[in-house]
Amino acid sequence: MLLEYLVFAGAIAQLVTVFPYVRLMLKGRVKPNRVSWLMWSIAPMIATAAGISKGVGWAVLPVFMSGFAPLLILISSFILKNVRWKLSRFDYGCGVLSAFALILWALTSNPNIAIVFAIASDGLAAVPTIMKAWSNPASENMAPFLSGVFSAATAFGAITIWTFSAVAFPAYLVFINLVLISSIYLGKPQKQSGQRKQ
Repeated sequence: MLLEYLVFAGAIAQLVTVFPYVRLMLKGRVKPNRVSWLMWSIAPMIATAAGISKGVGWAVLPVFMSGFAPLLILISSFILKNVRWKLSRFDYGCGVLSAFALILWALTSNPNIAIVFAIASDGLAAVPTIMKAWSNPASENMAPFLSGVFSAATAFGAITIWTFSAVAFPAYLVFINLVLISSIYLGKPQKQSGQRKQ
């Protein structure tokens, strides 16, 4: 039971870190890539539905939060002014491939295959932000990704049946958030702001 409470703590932590990120957006210091945040809000919801259909319990909560928190950031990017990162053909290409993975999910009734496609979709969506964070780390903030690692890791404490559907997406979330953190931390700072406005 204590481990299940930890899952709730991780979910709350992930939600709380949305607000500092949005505050930095308001100040113009962080400019989210909408392709990434849009697809990040969709793919985890698919993984959540697939997990629930396979009987995954509270361990699915971190996966759900990994989609709900990006949705809040995406909505904020439309409400706030001057916080958009100019999208390139590469960004749109990753978005199309990410959407294609979701279409493949829709064509299968197998929850395990759905999770594979959800991971592929989410990973493709991450590529634009990984590239942006690497080339311009000042345009991103680690807080949501740090809480993403913690929240996803708590899922392992709530897993009662160790199956692919229970483990795959949380494990992926830990990995991709660590990649995003590394891209920001090890990225190449620009002499000028380098932040592109649309």
